[in-house]
Amino acid sequence: MQDTVTTSALLDPSHSSVSTQDKSSTGGHTSSTGPQPSKPSITPVPAKSRNPHPGANFHRMRRIIAEDPEWSLAIVPLLTELCIQHIIRNFQKNPILKQMLPEHQQKVLNHLSPDLPLAVTANLIDNENYWLRCCMQRWPVCHVAHHGGSWKRMFFERHLENLLKHFIPGTTDPAVILDLLPLCRNYVRRVHVDQFLPPVRLPAQLRPGDQSDSGSEGEMEEPTVDHYQLGDLVAGLSHLEELDLVYDVKDCGMNFEWNLFLFTYRDCHSLAAAIKACHTLKIFKLTRSKVDDDKARIIIRSLLDHPVLEELDLSHNLIGDRGARGAAKLLSHSRLRVLNLANNQVRAPGAQSLAHALAHNTNLISLNLRLNCIEDEGGQALAHALQTNKCLTTLHLGGNELSEPTATLLSQVLAINTTLTSINLSCNHIGLDGGKQLLEGMSDNKTLLEFDLRLSDVAQESEYLIGQALYANREAARQRALNPNHFMSTITANGPENSVG
Repeated sequence: MQDTVTTSALLDPSHSSVSTQDKSSTGGHTSSTGPQPSKPSITPVPAKSRNPHPGANFHRMRRIIAEDPEWSLAIVPLLTELCIQHIIRNFQKNPILKQMLPEHQQKVLNHLSPDLPLAVTANLIDNENYWLRCCMQRWPVCHVAHHGGSWKRMFFERHLENLLKHFIPGTTDPAVILDLLPLCRNYVRRVHVDQFLPPVRLPAQLRPGDQSDSGSEGEMEEPTVDHYQLGDLVAGLSHLEELDLVYDVKDCGMNFEWNLFLFTYRDCHSLAAAIKACHTLKIFKLTRSKVDDDKARIIIRSLLDHPVLEELDLSHNLIGDRGARGAAKLLSHSRLRVLNLANNQVRAPGAQSLAHALAHNTNLISLNLRLNCIEDEGGQALAHALQTNKCLTTLHLGGNELSEPTATLLSQVLAINTTLTSINLSCNHIGLDGGKQLLEGMSDNKTLLEFDLRLSDVAQESEYLIGQALYANREAARQRALNPNHFMSTITANGPENSVG
């Protein structure tokens, strides 16, 4: 031990100074052995002869302990830090957050586990960084822009959607979803469910005369228990604005049966009652669900005179002319702005009903009828309606067996209509003469910005010249957007002259 002390003192001057101070400060304790002469701090002092009691020289013992390589100079944590650590460890049992200072709240939130029960965190934590960590832990791909830019909203919407997609009627406890409603009702604005599982059906016992080896060869019977009924869920979401549903089953594998993809009449009536009672619903989508005319009319009837509905999407279903007539009635009894009936079975009579409603409508801005079969009879009816309609901006008639007669009337519409900005006539049979007539109509049009004529048998020259006219319209629209005051002043200046002339 004596050698260790001496070597350290020789190699480290800081130790030498400490030794000198130690000796001067301990002079009172060693006075019984006689006065100590002043010596350099590097001179070794026999420990046994100078102080036979090692415990008596406290400072010398500290110097020896300080040479332990495991000894640390870390400062004891502040009491505030110790309290924060205690709050984090016991947050589930005793959630303390609002009573703390903002900087202390931030420290707690940065270290809380994303696995805490929602009953503790849902209505207590609004910090977006915490919900960001919760989302990134559960889902590798997160598009927060689809959820209003809020991570908390995204977490609750996707969590609820996941529960709905895996709910099995008759097997899953409904309380799993109902218990979540008080926690998420203030944050869920949009519900998108692309799968509804049917109830589990036990395999039927074969009778002696039955020899069928395929369960999917029989008739498509509706199940005795339907899919999850959305009535209680929609009623519990006080801020629901968008409902996007697909009655489908994914990854069914070898368990495939046609009735897995069946949107039953009981499902339809239950859904209609739910959306009728939801007075905050602005967007309703029911796609790829085999919705026929009867079911479409049930849904549409529940939406008549809806106070805030703006968009209805029933695309990729089995809706025919009767369903289209129901949609036309809805145009006259709602504030609908977007109607999508793409990829259905609408023909000329259905298109004529829609055209009659469109002629007097003042709200609809987008109509999508692509991939139907309205033919020229329906196309001409819509063109006549556009001569008086003053609100529609987007019209999609792609893939509807249209030809030159429809193009002739649409060219007249282009010359007088000032609201249409986008028309799609792709995948039709417009022909060479139809393309020339559309080009003639475009020569007087200053508002159309998009005109899709791909795969419509239009001459390349006509298509090119139409494209040039569209480019001029877009450039003029850009200039108006950059200088709106100049544009308005020009109109005001030319107004009296035009009125006199």
